[in-house]
Amino acid sequence: MTGKVRPTVHVTRRLTAPVETVLRERFNVLMSSEDAPTTAESLQRALGICDGVLSTVTDQLTAAVLAAYPLRTRIIANYGVGTDNIDLTAARAHHIVVTNTPDVLTECTADLAITLILMTMRRTGEGEREVRGGRWTGWRPNHMMGTMVSGKTLGLVGIGRIARAVARRAYYGFGMNVLCYSPTPRSAEELSRYGATPRETLEEVLAQSDVVSIHCPSTPATRGLINADRLAQMRSGAFLVNTARGDIIDDDALIAALRSGHLAGAGLDVFRGEPHVDPRYLALDNVVLLPHLGSATRETRDAMGFRALENLTAFFDGRPVLDRVG
Repeated sequence: MTGKVRPTVHVTRRLTAPVETVLRERFNVLMSSEDAPTTAESLQRALGICDGVLSTVTDQLTAAVLAAYPLRTRIIANYGVGTDNIDLTAARAHHIVVTNTPDVLTECTADLAITLILMTMRRTGEGEREVRGGRWTGWRPNHMMGTMVSGKTLGLVGIGRIARAVARRAYYGFGMNVLCYSPTPRSAEELSRYGATPRETLEEVLAQSDVVSIHCPSTPATRGLINADRLAQMRSGAFLVNTARGDIIDDDALIAALRSGHLAGAGLDVFRGEPHVDPRYLALDNVVLLPHLGSATRETRDAMGFRALENLTAFFDGRPVLDRVG
């Protein structure tokens, strides 16, 4: 940092130790002693007394929260690639810069999407619960047969950084046929480097895939995107995986499709209204449920923190921020 006066930054959640050390070296840091989502009232207080806020995806910076008066904060550095927890229109209206942490979590989130594909199609969650529950009676030819992953067709909803990393793993690692759809066109030549083939419509991808993996952001256009009509267009016995955002899926529709057997299984790392999980999922053996682990490795959580830190540093040094959103 340049200059004599260190900016004051409110950090809403406990971060990894290496990141917290550097934060305290560069800024006057205000950090809650409780590692829990910050309340609207606490966020408003922080906006009134701090130059910057380092927020996480659990902090809801709504238009009402951003209407805090007095307002001192000039930058919100979000710890995560998604910014659906922040009202970007309101932030712009209040002249608040918003940044995120892209790139650094791509590989780990792609790893987890592949993990869910394997767990769901090979029924490993069910198998692990059977062993732990003392119900396994030994190997037998017809026991807990899943679906082969290698050579199957994977459909990607969205084709951003994480989806492309998933495509590369699926195509080159498992010999899968990879189809993708995005409302933002990308050339077939570009996508071929990742082993992916574009389709004109989402419906084509759903209808032609053995397993569908969701990789689009949560926006007004994508909330509830995977609804009863679109689930009905998926192949009977297909699988659905979501490492993006929970509100992209209509829970009622997905649970009905799983109960009826139209879908053979689902793997979910994210949920609408998390950490609340619809209790109906808990009663389904053909669902793998993970607690939002997409970026949860030591390497990635360090990298996310340092990316947010560098955005803050650049801003207060008067330099362009690397990851401005909106």
